[in-house]
Amino acid sequence: MTPALKDLYVQKDKMYVATDCIIFGFDAGKLKLLVFKRRVEPFLGTWSLIGSFVRMEEDVSEAAKRVLTEITGLDNVFMEQLKAYGMADRDPGYRCVSIAQFALIRIDDYDKELTEEHGAHWFELNELPELVLDHGQMVEDAMARLKRKARYQPIGFELLPEKFTIPQLQSLYEAIYQKKLDDRNFRKKLMTLGLLIKLNEKDKTTSRRGAFLYKFDYDNYQKLVKSGYNFEIA
Repeated sequence: MTPALKDLYVQKDKMYVATDCIIFGFDAGKLKLLVFKRRVEPFLGTWSLIGSFVRMEEDVSEAAKRVLTEITGLDNVFMEQLKAYGMADRDPGYRCVSIAQFALIRIDDYDKELTEEHGAHWFELNELPELVLDHGQMVEDAMARLKRKARYQPIGFELLPEKFTIPQLQSLYEAIYQKKLDDRNFRKKLMTLGLLIKLNEKDKTTSRRGAFLYKFDYDNYQKLVKSGYNFEIA
């Protein structure tokens, strides 16, 4: 147990530190965001990113992981710190700095009952309701970061099931970039990278002939990272 801290700055002004999580998921060819209705004033009942104040004994990253686990039941997902939001008037409740994190989860993996219990809902990005405070700006910044990272790192695989088809992967990248990609060029780049393991299984949900399933080759990816390889996927 962390010992009680002695406040050596007792005469100084205080402020809160919060963490807000931009949680992306991918479902049925659509990139989605998990949000919930705010349960505290100010702005009780308005749509909000999922977040929390950082507890005295927590690191900021630990607070973000706690929030994600409490809402989704997941504790081993991709999460990255985005940036700090510290405008003096950003929160009328009190002076508060929020350190935003963005996470990528497989929608099939999360605990649906737990999420519903917290009143959280998935929205497609183009149908996202107006969000409280500066949370809309946080989402825009997270999308910009996601697009940059997805171009040079195979970050999109964090959003897909363990086994997937090339069309499913292309659909994900089209959702991230919000534009149509050339089928032939996309497949050619993927095969050149050597990051996929072709399985002797097919997905026949969309056609009788079916499409081959693939897995992401993490071992080869790590080797290529160490060699300084540049992953330009789209």
